[in-house]
Amino acid sequence: MASITIRNLDESLKSKLRLQSAQHGRSMEAEVRNILHQVLAPATAGFADRIHQRFAALNLDSLPVPARQAARNHPDMDL
Repeated sequence: MASITIRNLDESLKSKLRLQSAQHGRSMEAEVRNILHQVLAPATAGFADRIHQRFAALNLDSLPVPARQAARNHPDMDL
């Protein structure tokens, strides 16, 4: 694994990173790895996400919901 050193990091940015890493219960180094991974790693969408993306342009969330109908009576099996 590679290592990097970041020089001249703004003190306010470092403070925000320290607070965020504490909120997530990780070290600052682990928090930076997580941020870099989220930003740079290719997003792999699941099957449901891919279907949602494909049909998102159709705006299916705004379709009218039909009114409920009463359930049918069960057939009389007593002959």
